Amino acid sequence: MRVIAIDGPAGSGKSTVAKAVAERLGLPYLDTGAMYRAVAFAVLRSGGDPADEELAANTARSMELEVGLDRVMVNGTDATVEIRGPEVTRSVSLVAANPAVRVELVSRQREWAERRGGGVLEGRDIGTVVFPDAELKVYLTADAAERARRRAQEVTDLDYETVAADLARRDTLDSTREIDPLAEAPDAVMVDTTGLGVDEVVTEIARLLEEKQPS
Repeated sequence: MRVIAIDGPAGSGKSTVAKAVAERLGLPYLDTGAMYRAVAFAVLRSGGDPADEELAANTARSMELEVGLDRVMVNGTDATVEIRGPEVTRSVSLVAANPAVRVELVSRQREWAERRGGGVLEGRDIGTVVFPDAELKVYLTADAAERARRRAQEVTDLDYETVAADLARRDTLDSTREIDPLAEAPDAVMVDTTGLGVDEVVTEIARLLEEKQPS
């Protein structure tokens, strides 16, 4: 099974880069962050509180979820746009810190890759938890201003200062949570995407992959 793990904080370019890497390598792609967002979406849609650990865990276990290249279906509803909205964004770190939710989604992520014989997976714990034996582990990063600028362009209804503050909050929550915190795997290669175009980053990852191939 061929797995490429791409981890990093919000706004580092994970989704865009991982999609492009998957396309170049001819591998399937999975945005694991969308899965945690889907749980938050489903809890909020039911009128529940994402901080309710039991409710979030039961939602994760029971929900029907399809994460495609450009579409996310949650219990038969197209939630592609809604999972990127401010309400879900404010709640996703609470859901991601829930141990039972993580157990369920990590299991689904492993099953997804096994069914497909591998893939390019991006998130915050792919190289450290989900696939610690991945063929290549990449930790994408960028300076805080660059990450906030990128995210502000994606979320047009929020200004830069609001986005920057939210990213700082999420960075703290994700990196300090007790269960599977955001961290660089010891054998991951850090790639700073500040000032780089997508093609440049993808080319660098392809080069790193070639270096790992036996001569």
